[in-house]
Order: sequence, then structure tokens, then C-alpha cells
Amino acid sequence: MPAPLTVLGLESSCDDTAAAVVRGQTVLSSVVFGQTDLHQAFGGVVPEIAARAHAEKLDICVERALAEADVGLSDIDVIAVTSGPGLIGGVLSGVMCAKGLSAATGTPLVGVNHLAGHALTPRLTDDLRFPYLMLLVSGGHCQFLIAHGPDRFERLGGTIDDAPGEAFDKAARMLGLAQPGGPSVEAQAKQGNEARFKFPRPLLDRPGCDLSFSGLKTALLRARDSLAAEQGGLTRRDVADLCAGFQAAIRDVLAEKTRRALVDYLALAPAAPTLAVAGGVAANMAIRGGLQAVCDESGTNFTAPPLRLCTDNAAMIAFAGAELYALGQRDDLTLSARPRWPLDKLAAPLVGSGKKGAKA
Repeated sequence: MPAPLTVLGLESSCDDTAAAVVRGQTVLSSVVFGQTDLHQAFGGVVPEIAARAHAEKLDICVERALAEADVGLSDIDVIAVTSGPGLIGGVLSGVMCAKGLSAATGTPLVGVNHLAGHALTPRLTDDLRFPYLMLLVSGGHCQFLIAHGPDRFERLGGTIDDAPGEAFDKAARMLGLAQPGGPSVEAQAKQGNEARFKFPRPLLDRPGCDLSFSGLKTALLRARDSLAAEQGGLTRRDVADLCAGFQAAIRDVLAEKTRRALVDYLALAPAAPTLAVAGGVAANMAIRGGLQAVCDESGTNFTAPPLRLCTDNAAMIAFAGAELYALGQRDDLTLSARPRWPLDKLAAPLVGSGKKGAKA
């Protein structure tokens, strides 16, 4: 049996600069440099600032990852890098760094879809067998996918506007909470009453697994403005209850849409039916609880990666790169950075296409 590959992974698709070394299913090192402080004053990620920070930190990140794994570049069998989708400046920074390392060492290069990194994480952490149902729920994406293989994903539905992570960020800005919004809203929600405000559950009156959170965001804005007009401002209790109600609405929508996605998935009669969840919003414990309850109803296994592997990281890119390399994928110095890169290439675009291709 051949020895497992030792893979160096690079990730720079948004505002986290990451490098990791993975050997087989063992994470030898995982280094992440966040940029929260750089973007805090702007209420969100500024692409130009993010790209500059990636360019400044990538080499340091790689050096630290190698040191923590106690390996050198000569020990690396494959270099895997996020080559899309994401903020183009950040993706380009990572791709150029990986190309340079590959050219200098002669190490094979594999470009990885960032979404595939998240979608394959349960195979790294739990050794899942295909096919499994994947809920990829993050700052910029939300999709139900049946994972048939490392390079074959079937999309059952997804968000047609704001992803849940975007909705949480915007909710936090409306309520004067710190970014990133997900953890801030969740912390407030723990102290609140989710039944006080009757927020809508968008698209539950329509068939299918597509999602929409833009209207929910508008409902929160109206509730906030109504309270402010009546009282001359918001109390701490108001903020906590608004957060609790908002989070509960997202939880309930994701739970119901998961029930529908499970119907299609279970029709395949998988030997060990499993729902996996990954992406930054998968760190939300209320949402995890809702998904666990749905799986309990149908006798489906539920798995979620450790919180450190839910948010953007390079270990998932390294592992995905190893999976793709085993299938024969090889890239060269013509590898391009792609701002858009749908996982299911046969599905119709959720939100239309532009000159750069399908958005999702």
C-alpha cells in the first residue's frame, strides 16, 4: 500500500490567510492569519485590503506551517491551492504563491475549488463514504449538495440571494454588533427570547430546496426601526430578542429545507445515510441543533467538523488536493484564479451568469 501523500495547502479566498500540511487524514499543521482587525472599521471585508494582507502574509504562513509540521519543502508531494471562487485579489495571491513554490521545487500543483474543500472536509474528519448529503453554509455560499465523488457534486438547491453568513453580518451591522456577525448574533441570541418577534421563514411556501434570506434581513430592519421609533432607541433586551428571533428563523428555514433535501438524497438508498454540514455558519450551535433534530427524525447520521475546520482553513484545501491528485488532476503554471466556480457544472445558475461565468 503506497504511503499517504504529504500535501501543502494554501487558502486565501476571502479574509483568512491559511497554510497547512496534511498527510493522509492527519493534519500535521494548520496556520490561519485572520484579518478581522483590518476590516473592523469598514463593517465588512474590503477586497483591496484583504488582497494586500494575503500578499504580505502568505510566505510567512507557509513557513510557519512547514515548521509546525516539522517538514521541509522537499518533503512535500503535492501543493494544493484555492484557485476559486472568492475575492479575485486574494485568490490570485494564493495561486501565484503556489505557482512560485511549484516552479521552484518541481512539486506537482493542484488547483482546488474552495467549496469542494468545505464539501470534502467530512471525509478528512470522519472518513465518510460517498454518497453523502452536504449542507455547505458559509459567509458567501449556501447549497445542498449530494457528494458523489471528489469532483462530482449534485446541487439540490441553494440561496438565490444573501447567504446565511452574509445575513448574519448585515444583521450585526444593523444592531451595532461587532464583525464577523455570526458569532456576535449567536452570543446575543443566547440571552434572548426567540418567540418575541415573528420573523418570516422565506420560501417555505414554495417547493424545492432553494433558500432566500434577503427578506428576513428586511424584516429585521423594520422591527429595529419600529422599536427605535416607539422607544427612542433599543435596549439590551431588544437587541438580544431580535438576534434570537433572527437566528431562529434561519435555523428553521435550514431545518425544513434539509428535510426536503433528505427526501431526494435518501431515494439513492445510501448504505449509511449521512448529512454533513460545513462552512463558517456550521459553527453556530443553534443551527447544528436544528439539523441534528431533522436527522434524528429520519434516522440519518449527522456529522459536523470541529469548529476550527468549519471556517476557512488550508487543511481542507490540502486534503481536497490529495483527493483530486489521486484522480489524476494536475495543474501547471497556466492555472488561473477564478472569482466564480460552481461545484455542479450541470445545474442552472442560481443567480444568473455574467461575463465571468455562473456565480453559483
